[in-house]
Amino acid sequence: GIAVAKFIAAGITGSSAMLTEGFHSVVDSTNQLLLLYGKKRSRRPPDEVHPMGYGRELYFWSFVVAILIFATGAGLSVYEGVVHLQYPEPLRDPLINYIVLAVALALEGASWWLAVRTFGRAKGELGWWRAIRSSKDPPSFIVLFEDSAAMAGILIAALGVYLSHATGDPKWDGIASIAIGAVLAVVAALLAR
Repeated sequence: GIAVAKFIAAGITGSSAMLTEGFHSVVDSTNQLLLLYGKKRSRRPPDEVHPMGYGRELYFWSFVVAILIFATGAGLSVYEGVVHLQYPEPLRDPLINYIVLAVALALEGASWWLAVRTFGRAKGELGWWRAIRSSKDPPSFIVLFEDSAAMAGILIAALGVYLSHATGDPKWDGIASIAIGAVLAVVAALLAR
C-alpha cells in the first residue's frame, strides 16, 4: 500500500524522490517475502542430499536480499536521480508528497520500533554491532537495517521535495533520489558483508 501511494504521488507531482521511494518500498516488500521463503526453506529436515539440513538457505536468501537492495533499490534510485538532474521537471503541488511521506514514516517507524525491540532482546549483553556480526539469524537484523534505510529514505525524500519546492529548483529532487540510492547501497554492502 505504501508503494502504491508513493507511485501515485510521484505521478501526480512529478517527484523523482517519490518515484525512488516507491521503488524502495517494492524492493522492501519483495525482500520480506524472500526472507520468509528462506526461513521456511531453512527449516526443512535433513535428507540424503543434505544430511546436515538446510540451515544455510537462510544465509543464501539473506544474501539475495542484500544484492536486490543494491542492484534494484540503489541502482534504480541513482539512475532516476541522474535522469532527473539531466531533465529536471518542476514539482507540481507537493502536498500529496508530504501526506504520503508522513503516513509512510509513521508505518515504517512502527515497524522499525518493533525490529529494534526484537533485536534488542535477542542480542542480550552484546553491543549492537557485535550482536549483528555474530548473529545466526540474519532476518532479525536485515529487517532492522531495511527499516532504518526506509526511514532515512523517507526523510531524504521529504527534504528533496521541500528544497525543490522552496527554491524552485527541481534538481534538489534528483539529488534526493541519488542520496536515497547511496543510503541503500551502504545498507546493501553492510548486509552482504
